[in-house]
Amino acid sequence: MTKRDWIQKSTIAVMLGTSLLMFADGGQAAAAASDSQSSGKAAQVVSLAQSLVGKSYQYGAEGPTRFGSAGLATYVYEKADVTIGDTISKLYASGKAVSKTAAKPGDLLFFSSNGSGAPNFMGIYLGDDSFVYSSQSERKVVLRKLSDYTSKLVGVRSFLSDESGAAPKPGEPTANPADDADLSKGERVIAAGKKYLGTPYQYASTRSTKTTMDCSEFTMWAYKEGLGIDMGRGGAKSQANYVKQNGHYTTDMKQLKKGDLVFFMSYRGWKASDYKGVDPSKQSITHVGIYMGDDKLLHTFSKESGGVKITNFSDTHWEYRFIMGGRPY
Repeated sequence: MTKRDWIQKSTIAVMLGTSLLMFADGGQAAAAASDSQSSGKAAQVVSLAQSLVGKSYQYGAEGPTRFGSAGLATYVYEKADVTIGDTISKLYASGKAVSKTAAKPGDLLFFSSNGSGAPNFMGIYLGDDSFVYSSQSERKVVLRKLSDYTSKLVGVRSFLSDESGAAPKPGEPTANPADDADLSKGERVIAAGKKYLGTPYQYASTRSTKTTMDCSEFTMWAYKEGLGIDMGRGGAKSQANYVKQNGHYTTDMKQLKKGDLVFFMSYRGWKASDYKGVDPSKQSITHVGIYMGDDKLLHTFSKESGGVKITNFSDTHWEYRFIMGGRPY
């Protein structure tokens, strides 16, 4: 190799090395900027959440002086220029799933009163084993230790950054739903439906106000808000047809899964003998509810019963009236 050739090759090597270093520095700088931006958002969320301790609780409220459980997070994130959902079920079904032991300041915490299943209240993690949430029982926003609530914690969601440093869109499924058993589609439907517990029953209720509901309006909203599935505004029979055409169904109660729609024939009595000899496949569908698992139904069927409620399934007239069940996906 001549001296000239050696100089040319050395020069190229130096230039290539310099370029690679600049590229690496640029990548590190971009990552650092993204991390810095995410940390800044988290600091905003934590600071504002802390400042709202003591504000009044009001179901469904989103501030600035009164807050519902989800409304507190919606308000705080909006002030940090991050758009998220406005209900517990929407928020739980979106964002990025985070390990319960890896929560960071600004992450949203989801709790269930019985420690399992769909969450029914939520809060904002502040770091250092503390979080804030709007408490229905105490009627105000409170500050609590997370370690005192670990038995009720069912999930953690991050909305401040994903792998690209961008916030996930509202309603977007978490990156790894299979890693979070509580994130099943059925649980999302149940969580959406449980929001309406106690809503008064009204036959042929309007589909737009949500102040009263009949059975099929209730299931319509649970699937629409829980999974974004619109089965139309028809009745129970129409929803059964939708399930048959678009999803999976069964006539075996033992094959039902959480969140499945369950369809029933007309009431003939409360005893099994009242349905002896009746062929379910030849009966008209007159009622629909949601199977919760653990032999429970979530549905609404009369004013006298108190509206949307949870009832037993087996060894009741509901079991004897069962025609089919399934999910519209």
